[in-house]
Amino acid sequence: MIDPRLLRDDPDRVRAAQSKRGLSGESVDRALSADTARRTAIAEFEARRSEQKAMGKQVAAAQGEEKQALLAQVKQLAADVKALEAAQAVAEEEWTEALKAIPNIADDEAPAGGEEDYTVIEHVGTPREFDFEPRDHVELGRMLGAIDLERGAKVSGSRFYFLTGVGAQLQLALVNMAMDQARAAGFVQAAAPSLVRPRAMEGTGFLGQAADDVYRIEGEELYLVGTSEVAMAAYHADEILDPASLPLRYAAFSPCFRKEAGSHGKDTRGIWRVHWFDKVEMFVYTTVEESYAEHQRLLAWEKEFLDKLELAYRVIDTAAGDLGLSASRKFDCEAWIPSRKAYGELTSTSNCTEFQSRRLDIRTRTADGQTTPVATLNGTLTAVTRAIVAILETHQNEDGSVTVPQALRPYLGGLETLKPISA
Repeated sequence: MIDPRLLRDDPDRVRAAQSKRGLSGESVDRALSADTARRTAIAEFEARRSEQKAMGKQVAAAQGEEKQALLAQVKQLAADVKALEAAQAVAEEEWTEALKAIPNIADDEAPAGGEEDYTVIEHVGTPREFDFEPRDHVELGRMLGAIDLERGAKVSGSRFYFLTGVGAQLQLALVNMAMDQARAAGFVQAAAPSLVRPRAMEGTGFLGQAADDVYRIEGEELYLVGTSEVAMAAYHADEILDPASLPLRYAAFSPCFRKEAGSHGKDTRGIWRVHWFDKVEMFVYTTVEESYAEHQRLLAWEKEFLDKLELAYRVIDTAAGDLGLSASRKFDCEAWIPSRKAYGELTSTSNCTEFQSRRLDIRTRTADGQTTPVATLNGTLTAVTRAIVAILETHQNEDGSVTVPQALRPYLGGLETLKPISA
């Protein structure tokens, strides 16, 4: 959640940040009102409890009828204190919920507006021009024996799939190459759980605006994650991190699950937008001051990985209205997808500043020994299905074979070309 002091001291800045996301200031006004009600409730409770304590001393010194009269007053005061304590608890809860409803403050440099209002930062490489009619990844996957959509739908339903043969090999190769790169950069490797408790989901902001995309296990207090960011953010919940250990960098592998409830039939063909995919996610804990430079480093690592795949891509600065609840700023790397004749997101990296750590109570110590929330950042090294789409379509040949990018070959046993097994 945002810093409560910012809301109290500079509510206009919070309203401006809401406006930048295309949101009204209603949630800000509601939080301010809840804060006032909370403070009033605390003051009333403390005043009546102080009166109760003073009355208790009078009872101890009184005798006879006076004592009986005071005891009656004490009894009434006790009932009043109990009721005010309950009212305070309600006010505290309403204040917390109102504060949590406010998204992170969008970075001053993030573009204003919605999904289409991003800013292109750079283009890397040139989209390939073909001297033959290129196939899409569905047809290539069929010819290579790499993707089986029909049996995926038969077994699990729409937007599920099997990766078989070289498709499965590609998946493992991409994961291993991503993990090797991360380890070489100093990341601690992790295999993260895909099932988490509600606090992890709520603490990362995924039970807010993204709740419709989340799978919940009925009858249990467990959710399927849409990214290992969720598990890795909660990994250090309720801890005070040694400042000498920062930045703490993790590279986590996990299966990811998304309902894609808001896609409304968009990208239903193939394995571009699916309900399950495997991913390697970078996750970092650092100080807020260092988080901005760390964000640039995460973007550089993502670009390094895409360069190894020999893809043409662009980097965009996501508009504030398209940011997740927790993000202050987000960069997307979008690869050129020949069959779409457009760029499509392969990776993204977000700086969530203190938003998640305040919810999950993750702190570090300052030079004077005080505790302060850390910053959290995340960045995708590879979302496997989309990377496979980009590789197959970009590096295809006229006969349906696919040339393997040089950096990926050692992870495929030296294989240079994926060859069709059917016409």
